[in-house]
Amino acid sequence: MASPVTKSRICVVDDDLDVLSSLRFLLEAEGFDVQTFRSGAAMLDSTATEHFDCFVLDFKMPNMTGIAVASSLRGRNVIAPIILITGYSDENIEVKATVAGIDLVLLNPDAEESLASQIRAAVQRNSHAGALR
Repeated sequence: MASPVTKSRICVVDDDLDVLSSLRFLLEAEGFDVQTFRSGAAMLDSTATEHFDCFVLDFKMPNMTGIAVASSLRGRNVIAPIILITGYSDENIEVKATVAGIDLVLLNPDAEESLASQIRAAVQRNSHAGALR
C-alpha cells in the first residue's frame, strides 16, 4: 500500500490582503498546504512556526519587516527555508537578508512566476540537509 503524499506546509506573511489571497491561491493550486498571516507579529505569536516547511515573507510590512521576522525565526532555531519577496531592487536588502538567515530574495513582479518552483527546491534542499545531520 502506497503511503499518502504529504503536502509541504507553507507559511505566507504579507500585509496586503490581495497579495496574500493571490499567493494562497497560487500555492494551493501547486499542491501546497498554505497558512497565511497579515503580519509578522501574528505569525510569530502563533504556535505553528516550527511546523512549516518554508516561509514566504513580504519585505515591507508595517511594524515589522520580513527581515525582522526572519531574524526572529532564526533566533528561535527555525531551520525551514525563508524566501523574502520584495519590490525593491537594492543590494542592501540582499545583504541584510543574508545576515538574517533568509535563503532567497525574489523580486516582484517576477516572484509569482517562479515562487512554487523555488519553494519546492528550497524544501528539497532543506530536507536533504536534514537527512545528512
